[in-house]
Amino acid sequence: MYNSGEIVLITFPFTNLTDSKIRPALVISEKREDIVVIGIFSKISEVIEDSWLQIEKNQPWFAQTGLKKTSVIKTEKIAVIHKSIVKKKIGKLPDEIFGSVKEKIRKTLNI
Repeated sequence: MYNSGEIVLITFPFTNLTDSKIRPALVISEKREDIVVIGIFSKISEVIEDSWLQIEKNQPWFAQTGLKKTSVIKTEKIAVIHKSIVKKKIGKLPDEIFGSVKEKIRKTLNI
């Protein structure tokens, strides 16, 4: 079982669906055999988009995320994957930060 706010390692598809990469992803929800996730990326652009949330390594709660370095949650990078794609759970976002992600998802999806 996967819970909202958990961070997992998965084979994350590129948007052109021609390739994929193992990367962390944030669990949004679980429905039967599928999980809705959002990609987490360690390559940081100079400009942070409105739909992104930067997770700074210097935050006191950073260790509980399981991430290795400052990363960006890109809320437009949504994927639905089968549970079998998950390599392992690595951590969890604090509830307050997950709440910020949900707000960004609403803005990204215009809902």
